[in-house]
Amino acid sequence: MAASPAAEGTVAKALEVLDIVAARGRPTRFSDLLAHSPFPKATLYRLLQTLVSQGMLSFDQHTACYTLGIRLVRLAHVAWQQSSLAPIARPHLDRLSAEVGETVHLAQLDHAQVIYVDKRNARNPVPMYSQAGKVGPAYCTGVGKAMLAHLPEAQLPAVLAQQSWHRFTDKTLTTPETLMAELARIRARGFAYDDEEHEPGIICVALPVLTTRGAVLGAVSVTSTTARTDLASLGALAPLVRDIVQTIAQETETWRFPEESAPQSGRGPEPCLVSR
Repeated sequence: MAASPAAEGTVAKALEVLDIVAARGRPTRFSDLLAHSPFPKATLYRLLQTLVSQGMLSFDQHTACYTLGIRLVRLAHVAWQQSSLAPIARPHLDRLSAEVGETVHLAQLDHAQVIYVDKRNARNPVPMYSQAGKVGPAYCTGVGKAMLAHLPEAQLPAVLAQQSWHRFTDKTLTTPETLMAELARIRARGFAYDDEEHEPGIICVALPVLTTRGAVLGAVSVTSTTARTDLASLGALAPLVRDIVQTIAQETETWRFPEESAPQSGRGPEPCLVSR
């Protein structure tokens, strides 16, 4: 039975409250949440009480602060196993990391943003923004541009409309027009660069993980610094990264859609179980 509009509205509001709590990045009092919430005081209080009762939020009586609940940790772990590429990609990222010795990222699109779902540090680690579970901009990261370049043409305008176009460095592309030109170059070249567009001194080469039909599953990048290497040297790693993303894509399609590759039998398709 379909949910009523009122129920859908309540769920949407509750999810927005969770987003607000998560964005604070620390235990947060009601007054702080109210200042960042679009909801009236009574509505916000009711939503918080419901989320606490369901284990989605925790409330500390001593500090009077809210934090994300342990139930979310369990759900996030299951989502990481079932929805992200990370479990499938893990051994291939390990192999790539061992071979190149630089930072390796695995990312997916979360609506119009990039979410880093896995990371391998370089042999000599370099501080940078990315961490597994962290969300970043799509328009000025290598993994983001690699994925944007292969989105369906009809979908791209809506995604670009959601970009912030904030200038992080002097090299950040800050308009849809300049990014569209860059995406065309990425499609022609077969891979994307981050030329210090998100962080000064940080550069990368990135390739998308695509299904056999060209749908975007994610992206893998090899990231370094201008103090250690240059874009041309990173670009020379593109064939190696291409082998990795193609293997990840093939294994992902087999895992997600086993009935397409499994031998036909008299039974219906087997349930898609997590085995990694």
